[in-house]
Amino acid sequence: MASLWSSLEKDMFNQLETIRVWRAGKKKKMFILSIVVHTFWPMQLLLVKFRMEQGEQHKIGGWWPLEQLKLVDGKALSQVGLEFELHFNKVYQWTAGSFDEKQSFLRCLWKLNQHFLASSVTFVNVSSCAAEGRQSPQQERKDTVEAESQEELSAYQEMTPKEAADVLKLMEEYKPLVNNSVAFAEQLSNDLQMLDEANLRAIISSEKQVTQLMTFIDEALAEVARVEQTLQVWDELLGGVKQQMDQICQENSLHHCIISNKQRLMDEILFLVTHLDLSREHCDVLSQADLSSPSRVEACTAAAEALAACMDIQIQPGYRKLQAVAEQLIMFETLKQNLENAFITHITNIFKLQGNLQGSPPSQPTDKLCAPSHGLHHQELLPYTPLMAWLRNTNPALFWDLPKVYAQDLSRLYDQEIKTFFEHAQTFLLGRRKGSLQESLEKLMGIRQQSHWSLPGSREDQKDTSTKGNVIKQILGQVLRELQTLCTAEQQFIEKFFQLSHNAADLPVLEVRKEITASPEDPPCPEPQSQLEEATTQVLSEVFSCLEPELRGFLDACNKVHPFSCLQVLVTLNDFIFENWGSSSAFHCSFLNTILGNVLLVAKSNFTRCIGTLCKEMEEAKMPSRTRGGILPSVSRFEELVNFSEELCRAARGRRELDRAHLRLARSVFSSINSLSSANLKVSTDMVMMENFHHIHCFLCQKEIPCLEDMKREAKQRYSEHMEKYIIQNLGQPLEKLHHVFEGVKARVAQGVKEEEVSFQLAYSKQELRKVIEKYPGKEVKRALETLYRTMHKCLCPEENLLPVVWHAMEQELLRQYQQFEDLIQCCYAGSGITMDFTREDLLSYFNSITLSNT
Repeated sequence: MASLWSSLEKDMFNQLETIRVWRAGKKKKMFILSIVVHTFWPMQLLLVKFRMEQGEQHKIGGWWPLEQLKLVDGKALSQVGLEFELHFNKVYQWTAGSFDEKQSFLRCLWKLNQHFLASSVTFVNVSSCAAEGRQSPQQERKDTVEAESQEELSAYQEMTPKEAADVLKLMEEYKPLVNNSVAFAEQLSNDLQMLDEANLRAIISSEKQVTQLMTFIDEALAEVARVEQTLQVWDELLGGVKQQMDQICQENSLHHCIISNKQRLMDEILFLVTHLDLSREHCDVLSQADLSSPSRVEACTAAAEALAACMDIQIQPGYRKLQAVAEQLIMFETLKQNLENAFITHITNIFKLQGNLQGSPPSQPTDKLCAPSHGLHHQELLPYTPLMAWLRNTNPALFWDLPKVYAQDLSRLYDQEIKTFFEHAQTFLLGRRKGSLQESLEKLMGIRQQSHWSLPGSREDQKDTSTKGNVIKQILGQVLRELQTLCTAEQQFIEKFFQLSHNAADLPVLEVRKEITASPEDPPCPEPQSQLEEATTQVLSEVFSCLEPELRGFLDACNKVHPFSCLQVLVTLNDFIFENWGSSSAFHCSFLNTILGNVLLVAKSNFTRCIGTLCKEMEEAKMPSRTRGGILPSVSRFEELVNFSEELCRAARGRRELDRAHLRLARSVFSSINSLSSANLKVSTDMVMMENFHHIHCFLCQKEIPCLEDMKREAKQRYSEHMEKYIIQNLGQPLEKLHHVFEGVKARVAQGVKEEEVSFQLAYSKQELRKVIEKYPGKEVKRALETLYRTMHKCLCPEENLLPVVWHAMEQELLRQYQQFEDLIQCCYAGSGITMDFTREDLLSYFNSITLSNT
């Protein structure tokens, strides 16, 4: 337990007394009561209860100031009684660990009560001996006996080394007498007597010196009394001087305080007079608040700045109760309100005048496409920028109404100018034709509806389409550049005039449209807008409220120029956005970028919808019943679209959408070709599919488009498969019956008939085989091959140049069949002497002669 007490005293308190206790009637959990002096509040006596944790860990369970202790009840005076009570606001009953601990604890409380608590605590059932620290008579007698016995035990003391050395020296001097103890004792007794006589003589001889010393002491005491009397007189004199000096110091301190207060008062008066003084000239200017000329605007600006400097001075709250200061502040507030009302009226009138100019909009040049310029309007408003900044600092509520008024008034002017600009752009796009713009669009729409399946087939038509595509690119690019110039100039003016590029801490929360998340290959999108950018965007959104609808309408007109112009629109928009964001010196107009991002998504949607329509038309197209093969219209359409798009997107920045379109078109073309298997054609379906897949494979090899590599491999595989089917189908014509016989022989062998027993089958006997072989002499075979060659030459498309390839493959397949026939004759008809009328060399000569004759 010693470590516990030491840790408590070291860590937390100055410990006076401790006791181990349990709650009355409960000995399951032990506590420790400690009387301590708190280290943070001197002389504050506390009774602290500690709760024992695991090991020697302790935790404070509660504490009470001893000042609140009212009664201490010892409960019993015998050693058996260990209970006691402490009465605070509540009665606490405890059981001590031992009677001695209880007595020590109560004694400590009694002493503290006597010395520090003015005996305010009442002690009940506590003996006076225990309280005062005394013992009973029986205990005292017992302690006396024990002390005497202890003294007897401790009577013998061991000699020190010095005493032992002196004894040895003495024994050496009286060495002859050491052996005779009686003589040695007598000698020591005589020596002691001689020393006593010498001491007495010395005392008697020094009596005169003692008397003289006492005389000197009496004289010194008398001198000390005289010095004390003199010091007392001097102290009385110095006491009067001290009172006078204290009075002088007090008067001097008051004098310094008066001087300091006068200086501080003068400084405060000078501060108020200097900083709360507005010149008469500025007061007159602010009273009149005339903004009719540039010079008067400058004067109002200077006066407003001076007024703001006066009103921004921080003064003590008590100064406002001074009449002069209160009147001056009231005058400042009146002048401020006067200038605010005049400035707001004047600037809103300018906004309305600029917005009402829509009755006579500036005429557009007939030979050039350019957006309207508002430089003169901006120059007219820029001189009022300092006053806008002053109004924003003095009255933010009125200031934030001005951008809304500006947007409402200027939106009318911009609406008409933007509509006129886009009408002019559509005129440039569609050409100067007779009739209205609506009639031109209707005619163009009718042309598209009549021929929406394919691009123009002739070179002149393709050249016209390319020319229209270039016109779209040039005009749309010019429109976007003009809009960028217009929006950038307006955004720069708004940010400068309305102070939207600085001090954004007091901006209100404004709602703007959410940006649509772009994909990784989309043009870069702006970062999340700050409050300043949101305020600017909100004003621009209202000023250019018709910009996005008009731009979408213009893009719709561009999409109607030719069937695939939606791709031209998409590429032009994409390149413009990439170029705009790729330029480090370009001013990023966040509002225009938002609009262009939305329009780009619409352009992508239109392009996707156009591709979907083309794919559906390809897949649902029905072949005419009189079609004799060749390249299908869907394949030609796919080739034209890919050529057109690749030529258009040669220098494009991003082609993800185009790659998706190519994949969709390729799959639709493959689906269209596969649908031929159910079509009623006059020629072999495998031949048509072989030719079209071969055409697609050659075209994709020529273009080398990365996204179509898988389709190219699939086209090659499909081409090979259908060529094999076509060859097998046509090889049955020259040796048709012979082919059927040997196919039957292979079927019997596959069914389990032994090879040597096949000739005993009635349908495949030796006689039947000889009859069939006789029907195919060499001349008939050659004639059949010539007929097959002419049929293939007639059906195969000459542009694909597949006849030599197919003819060579057919030659190899026929030779393979001939060898198979020979093997079956040797296995199943061995020893019969059956042979065909032509040999392998004859077949090679037939093919060579047919090839040479048709070269």
